[in-house]
Amino acid sequence: MKPTDIGNPDYFHKVVDCQWACPAHTPVPEYIRLIAAGRYGDAYMVNWKSNVFPGILGRTCDRPCEPACRRSRVEDGTSKEPVAICRLKRVAADYKEDIRDRLPKPATQTNGKRVACIGAGPASLTVARDLAPLGYEVVVYDGDSRAGGMIRSQIPKFRLPEEVIDEEVGYILDLGVEFRGGAYVSSLKQLLAEKYDAVFVGCGAPRGRDLDIPGRKEASANIRIGIDWLSSVSFGHTTKIGKRVIVLGGGNTAMDCCRSSKRLGGDDVKVIVRSGFEEMKASPWEKEDAMHEGIPILNFLVPKAFTHDQGKLTGVTFEKVQAVYDAKGRRQLLPTNEPDQHFECDDVLVAVGQENAFPWIERDAGLEFDKNGMPKLDPVTLQSTLPHVFFGGDSALGPKNIIWAVAHGHDAAISIDRLLNGEDVAKRPPPMVNLMSQKMGIHEWSYDNDITLDQRFKVPWRDVNQTLKNIKVEVELGFDLKTAFKEAQRCLNCDVQTVFTTKLCIECDACVDICPMDCITFTKNGAEGELRTRLMAPAGNLTQDLYVSDALKTGRVMVKDEDVCLHCSLCAERCPTGAWDMQKFLLDMTNAGPACRDPRKPALKVA
Repeated sequence: MKPTDIGNPDYFHKVVDCQWACPAHTPVPEYIRLIAAGRYGDAYMVNWKSNVFPGILGRTCDRPCEPACRRSRVEDGTSKEPVAICRLKRVAADYKEDIRDRLPKPATQTNGKRVACIGAGPASLTVARDLAPLGYEVVVYDGDSRAGGMIRSQIPKFRLPEEVIDEEVGYILDLGVEFRGGAYVSSLKQLLAEKYDAVFVGCGAPRGRDLDIPGRKEASANIRIGIDWLSSVSFGHTTKIGKRVIVLGGGNTAMDCCRSSKRLGGDDVKVIVRSGFEEMKASPWEKEDAMHEGIPILNFLVPKAFTHDQGKLTGVTFEKVQAVYDAKGRRQLLPTNEPDQHFECDDVLVAVGQENAFPWIERDAGLEFDKNGMPKLDPVTLQSTLPHVFFGGDSALGPKNIIWAVAHGHDAAISIDRLLNGEDVAKRPPPMVNLMSQKMGIHEWSYDNDITLDQRFKVPWRDVNQTLKNIKVEVELGFDLKTAFKEAQRCLNCDVQTVFTTKLCIECDACVDICPMDCITFTKNGAEGELRTRLMAPAGNLTQDLYVSDALKTGRVMVKDEDVCLHCSLCAERCPTGAWDMQKFLLDMTNAGPACRDPRKPALKVA
């Protein structure tokens, strides 16, 4: 097998899985160590630099980092749970000191360039956060009177309190950003006529999909589109619902609809889904939360008709289906030929998906759209076919989640900054990477390498009888400081990595003897498939690369299976020659600003 230099930065890119799984590349182990040290403000600022909304995301993130957490690969027992990365983010937000003096200050003078952001959701706010301190005049438009976009309008307050939104949105608007609330943009051409140097479209995916089945028009008074209904609830326009409620759909919006219904008068609330339970798009914890509140989820039922009595909704008729897979693993939902099922109800909430809607973008404005009505974009730069118009968040590549919107905002801000400074937008600045030894002295390290055996701690809830009475009472209480410390101690410090120096190794095998996971092997080299079977512990996870040294003096090689390494540093402590070291990988993603452009080039004024 070809040797892999485990001392070079590419090695660390591959093994700090949680940071690379996060679209915003938040340095997860770094802020978790800070939480364990009681430095909550520092942990918050590490988060704020990359993901912009630590308190919001600490409650609502879809957690793409957690499936990548290596704790679940090495843990004994049946739980195999990752570190509670998301909920630890909330700890930093809940227990931080006042950090306002650590935030960027509004620019003392402008650079003469104006940027319009359409929509005040997470993508646009990230663009504003990145560009305003650089001297750009950023104007954010939104049809709602308060900024936040879907964060404010579609996430129920029992999951995300209003004061958390106000705080973190306020940090951005206080940077000198001009927010024009209640200013719905009805014409792109009209906006372009105002001579903005760049325009960012972050209006989300504001249109919920409907169901065109018999009875839809006749019973329309009691059939609502889920995201529209959630917005109406959020802004206080809707305060009650019928006793019997059916929610159609299996995503997170459906979970928010059913749980909100339970709080607004729904006694008999059901979620009915056409797919199987495991195939539902809702996050596993969102489904668990709904069921914990007594809401059943019924699967493999396809709605056929809304029943009504002279226009008054009486129920929904469903066809029973089953999943059938062909030889290539493709799924079809086919009728079981069982009798149709009818469920009585007073109201139906349709949450079967969202799609983009751009009625305000004239088709002769210079933008090109694909056959699905989506703007044609460069997927990296997010630049449209109209060079100074950029997209991000759900409006760019379809509905995803908040952390993806933040990542798009960072990328678009870089593109705008480079464009308006005469740079090639397609050339993206590389991140800054540093490797630093963590050895401070003999048997002394700068981090706690004692691996706790605790399994994942549960976030406590308020009593369900209390939370179901008030839609604004937050359900999750968050970790207290004692539990937060214990959960933080479960982190394996994946950014503090073993680095092996071939020329210093005397092949004493001391590291092999002391390794608690048998992940280090000295052996003859060979083809990867065969080599994996000859290790101290066979390496069966083919998605994780093996790391192989150059040839040692005996002709053997050192092979390390990163998949199960605990980063305990025992190999480095035991090594008599210092061939092993523990080095911290620090990744600093480049944001908009001088670091992302060539200062020798003059700024470009876009007409």
